[in-house]
Amino acid sequence: MNVKIAPSWKLKLQDEFEKDYFKEVTAFVKQEYQAHAVYPPGPLIFNAFDKCSFEDTKVVIIGQDPYHGSGQANGLSFSVNDGVKIPPSLKNIFKEIQDSLGKDIPKSGNLEHWAEQGVLMLNAVLTVRAKTPRSHRGKGWEKFTQAVIELINQEKENVVFILWGKDAQERGQNIDQDKHCILASAHPSPYSAHNGFFGNNHFVLANEYLQKYGKTMIDW
Repeated sequence: MNVKIAPSWKLKLQDEFEKDYFKEVTAFVKQEYQAHAVYPPGPLIFNAFDKCSFEDTKVVIIGQDPYHGSGQANGLSFSVNDGVKIPPSLKNIFKEIQDSLGKDIPKSGNLEHWAEQGVLMLNAVLTVRAKTPRSHRGKGWEKFTQAVIELINQEKENVVFILWGKDAQERGQNIDQDKHCILASAHPSPYSAHNGFFGNNHFVLANEYLQKYGKTMIDW
């Protein structure tokens, strides 16, 4: 697969790419792209790692699967391409930013500007078959993204991990809370946002933590 990835991630993940399970994931994904419509487009599978290098990563937002509608997924969790209707979960994310930081709700749901500031928007599963949510779960992607989380946990300090919903919280259960900041709440989905996502103040708390450790705050 012709994918773009920041050199620092390529180096850090080289051993992972050589493992048998990852070769199996690669073979499965190649076959899926040949036989079906799959998202995101092939070159953007590792977009989260291309737009936010290992050394720049200071916030990690863990999502689930890519969006499965045409033209939506761009390889960053929760983000959609310019010109695409903003999905309900992202609308709720923008609403929480508006309520806690007083910012206007953006016209575009493209979150690349977050990635460029050091926010790694990592889906647990990096690909999905069109109109078939969860279709690429259990194929090995989760093992890979768990290795990424563990790498950040071990090799970096004072990273903010934002864990919305049960799936994300399970992925983050081994993060060292003495070294990092963990912000956990309900998922921004319309089904659960009123159960603790709204009012979680995560965007404010993340910036306060970054500032405390001498890091540039994120312009959410």
